[in-house]
Amino acid sequence: MKEVTVLGAGLAGSECAWQLAERGIKVRLYEMKPHKMTPAHKSPYFGELVCSNSLRSDELSNAVGLLKAEMRRMGSLIMESADANRVPAGGALAVDREGFAAYITDKLRNHDSITVIEEEVTDFPEGELVVATGPLTSDALAERIAKLCGGEGLHFYDAVAPIVSIDSVDMDSAFFASRYDKGTADYVNCPMSEEEYKAFWRELCSAKEAEVHGFDDGGVFEGCMPVEVMARRGEDTLRYGPLKPVGLRDPVTGRESYAVVQLRKDNADGTLYNMVGFQTHLTWGEQKRVFSMIPALRNADFVRYGVMHRNTYLNSPQLLDRYYRLRSEPRISFAGQMTGVEGYVESAASGMLVGIETAARVLGIEPVDFPQETAIGALGLYISGGSVGEFQPMNINFGIISPLGYRVKGKRNKNAEISGRSLSIIDELMKKEIFAR
Repeated sequence: MKEVTVLGAGLAGSECAWQLAERGIKVRLYEMKPHKMTPAHKSPYFGELVCSNSLRSDELSNAVGLLKAEMRRMGSLIMESADANRVPAGGALAVDREGFAAYITDKLRNHDSITVIEEEVTDFPEGELVVATGPLTSDALAERIAKLCGGEGLHFYDAVAPIVSIDSVDMDSAFFASRYDKGTADYVNCPMSEEEYKAFWRELCSAKEAEVHGFDDGGVFEGCMPVEVMARRGEDTLRYGPLKPVGLRDPVTGRESYAVVQLRKDNADGTLYNMVGFQTHLTWGEQKRVFSMIPALRNADFVRYGVMHRNTYLNSPQLLDRYYRLRSEPRISFAGQMTGVEGYVESAASGMLVGIETAARVLGIEPVDFPQETAIGALGLYISGGSVGEFQPMNINFGIISPLGYRVKGKRNKNAEISGRSLSIIDELMKKEIFAR
């Protein structure tokens, strides 16, 4: 039986291992948890979500919704688990994070073709190898990767939002709603008056940050900017970002508030909610003091405070090909956020592509060569050379997918047309031999 080693059982590694194993390839899956944990990880399960519990939009007019649809059609384990552990979140796909991770772990541990090895890897094993150790790669392996890549390794910092107990939220000062009444009323909205917001903003800007070695604002990826860093960009920055009140009418006043903090369900029981857009690296004491200035959270029980952690990623256009393979040593592939794809779904999608294409290579059959007209293919082509200027992590978006070549009136209509084209292409690609395995 053919064999591939996969390092890391996060979203990318788990999806990759699944795709390989489902095609009859023996997988040695290394995961250092629970024997060694990173500062951000708390659970022994595979596929742990360390930041938000949202996988973002589920609509085909949104690029990440298209990516999910492609993955579902091709038999994604991550999407199967997400659908099985879904919690209400309007038009978004959010999950019970523990149930989601437990589902993935159970599937992988009980697969006949997968052997799980619970230990830290500090060097590259021989043979076909997929490195999916994620943005929190251990220091020893990160140093080995940097040496392999000729000093091309990079890093940035990421931040995690606090979680509060819903029964500690003052619902006399909050209300349930989704923006523009879209979908069901799944978010707890915590309004603030102009006076309340300005006082909160001033304290947030001057609040004490936890010490994180080597941290500076310029090293933070824009897509996961700490709320205090965002606040320092200007008094109204938050009001046009995570605290924007547009589309949220307070049922008491009938009007939009000056600013609104949203809370999103974090578990299936609905007992825990996370603060949307409140990634932070303030000290825990400062988080309690400043975030309690939000009227609805004045007596909130913070069951988890925000934390800051290092994310490591590669200068992929210089190093990787469209299959996420190392150009200098093709037996080694990378997958997940360390390749420069940003987001849970994107990380899993990269693992899916690597798993499928590696399986084709190991089995000696035709590769799929996902084209730029598909979301999964566009991501692979972006990280392998589609960026312009200094390489930065990228979420899936319609801007990196091939345009239609003809005009369609209305952005949503155009995006829906692109999605329809992509899914038709995926259906054709699934006639290839690798999908019959």
